[in-house]
Amino acid sequence: MTPNFAVVCIENPRWHTPRLWLPLFLLWIPVVLLSPVIFLVLTGLAIATRTTIWRIVAIFWNLVCALRGTGVRVTADRNHVLVQIL
Repeated sequence: MTPNFAVVCIENPRWHTPRLWLPLFLLWIPVVLLSPVIFLVLTGLAIATRTTIWRIVAIFWNLVCALRGTGVRVTADRNHVLVQIL
């Protein structure tokens, strides 16, 4: 299952932003619009790696589906950034 939302939170000693919920499912709209270009890139990648285009698509699909549950926390000089993919 593909991830649907990303939660971004930025904290600073002077200010704190509320958690931003970014809908990732809206990214499918540009993917559909750019599908001819994506197809050409995947075809070129398949030719360069001497594999089938379906294997390349399966690899990218598995990477996208594996993003669910990823959490990244960065802290530097009392500044905190949190990104969670739900």
